[in-house]
Amino acid sequence: MKHIIAIVRPEKLDDVRHALEKVGCSGLMISEISGHGKQKGVVQQWRGEKYKVDLIPKIKLEVMIKDSELDIIKKTIMENARTGEIGDGKMFISTVDEVVRIRTGEEGEIAL
Repeated sequence: MKHIIAIVRPEKLDDVRHALEKVGCSGLMISEISGHGKQKGVVQQWRGEKYKVDLIPKIKLEVMIKDSELDIIKKTIMENARTGEIGDGKMFISTVDEVVRIRTGEEGEIAL
């Protein structure tokens, strides 16, 4: 089983979410976060004054999936979150050792 954490632009959330639903990814956790990557924020201008925004709003998506679903889910997120500009985000993929559904006590992939 895999745990995917994807950091994406807020304006791409609906595109990614609907695309994941289309490929059968039913479980999804979404958090609003702020941060910066290599670009260390952005410089913006308002009423002629320039100012630096260090923490940029982003969306953190988390999904737990079967190993067999990894390629399609990864591809779906990348295709629907990408704008081609700096700040499109990142994806982190790790292995999940165990899953337990609290309500029923089911374990493993069946608990997903």
